Amino acid sequence: MTTSDDIKILVEDLRKQREALDKKEETLKKREAELVERLEKASGMTKDEASKILLDEVQKNLTSEIAKKVRAAEERVKEEANEKSREILADAMKHGATSYVAEYTVSSVTVPNEDVKGRIIGAGGRNIRAFEKETGVEIELDETNEIRLSSFDSVRREIAKRALEILIRDARIQPSRIEEVVRQLKGEMEDVLLTEGRNIAQECGVFNLPVELLSLIGRYKFRTSYGQNLGLHTIEETKIGIAIANELGAKVDIVRLGCLLHDIGKVVTEEEGTHVEVGVSTLKRFGLPKEVVAAVAEHHEDKPFSSVESVIVWTADAISGSRPGARYEPHEEYVKRMSKIEEIVGGFPGVESVMAFQAGRDVRVIVKPDEVDDDRLTILAHDIAQRLEKETQYAGQIKVTAIREVRAVDTTKAK
Repeated sequence: MTTSDDIKILVEDLRKQREALDKKEETLKKREAELVERLEKASGMTKDEASKILLDEVQKNLTSEIAKKVRAAEERVKEEANEKSREILADAMKHGATSYVAEYTVSSVTVPNEDVKGRIIGAGGRNIRAFEKETGVEIELDETNEIRLSSFDSVRREIAKRALEILIRDARIQPSRIEEVVRQLKGEMEDVLLTEGRNIAQECGVFNLPVELLSLIGRYKFRTSYGQNLGLHTIEETKIGIAIANELGAKVDIVRLGCLLHDIGKVVTEEEGTHVEVGVSTLKRFGLPKEVVAAVAEHHEDKPFSSVESVIVWTADAISGSRPGARYEPHEEYVKRMSKIEEIVGGFPGVESVMAFQAGRDVRVIVKPDEVDDDRLTILAHDIAQRLEKETQYAGQIKVTAIREVRAVDTTKAK
């Protein structure tokens, strides 16, 4: 296995070859002087004329020889460096394995018997309706002893799972008790997020972060992107990034924090902007080192890389996100989501055309200026955003931009 020491030896060998060539050049110059003197005596040329003829010939041969050796050495260095980089990446990917557990869009709860399942349903289905209303999660029942809880919102699904487990143990399953348990768990969710955030940070080898920042990291467990759980992706990426940083002699602590926090903007819902922009502003608010902030700002190449640590964070993110099986989204689902967004927005009065961009995260709405005035335009954009929030499934945020164009047309008299 090629190491960085091997490359250093190769470079030193190249330097020694260059020194030998320099000595050879000096010897040739002495020989040139002797030949010039002899040629001058034999041919009657002046010293300058003879010197020019010989110098041109010697330099031509010498330059060609040096260039060949330098090119050969450079090719060897390049080949060794490429081989070393492949070894580093391959070895780093082995470090990405994690024991952290995350669920995706469906959670399961085991019921002890059919009697408990019947109580969950309730007379005329009243209990199951109350549960779905309070949690915002769909319950799926079949002939097995498992109840599946389905929701795109992982936080809601986690609350529903914990609530159902409490209700099964409690044996008091009725609408008022369901409402009480769900309300209590919603209040305790901050503690859950803090615990999960601390688990993810410790898995990455990061300690002593502010409590508020740990709570944000805890949201990773309940967030997915193209089917890849954000918590798992972050842990995997961080381990890969650390392995690469160790091999290259980079600042490991900067890479560790950069990887852990690179997607923090995806779980901050109170601010507008891309997840990179929101992530940068969030880390600045917490006073994180500027090198870490830079790594987050540059991990999608929105800005030129400012350090090797930023390059490592970008590389680790790409490896984790693009490896086979990491992410998935069937083409049909993508088209269905985009069509659904455009269909909903197109149904609003006064809308002339709709275009969805950025996988549905950016929606441009062109309105009919004679039906929607400037004041109504702002209200329309708000109403569209509210409805999309309720009726569509999406990751991150959807930015709605409503555009009203007024045209004045006149015609000259005919001449």
